[in-house]
Amino acid sequence: MKYTFVLQWPASSMGDYDSMIAIEGLLVSTLSKSSNVDGHDTGAGETNIFIDTDDPTALYEEIRSVLGSHGAWSDIRVAYRNVEGGPYTVLWPKSFRDFRVR
Repeated sequence: MKYTFVLQWPASSMGDYDSMIAIEGLLVSTLSKSSNVDGHDTGAGETNIFIDTDDPTALYEEIRSVLGSHGAWSDIRVAYRNVEGGPYTVLWPKSFRDFRVR
């Protein structure tokens, strides 16, 4: 896979962690085989789910159809970058520019 895709949102409690685990499980069970949920991390007031993909734009559309009505969607930030590193390209929200994984 060529890209690391990241879903990120604020998190500061055990409830937030449990919610992230539930979302990760939902993605594992619903995403097409063209992507691979690679794991997660939580800390510094945020949580991240990492997904490997060759087509971040198609993956974004797939995830939006799965999570678009989920309560967490309003806080989610979405970005991707080459697996070898480099800057992130933000997909959501469109106006967000300062994406980083802490």
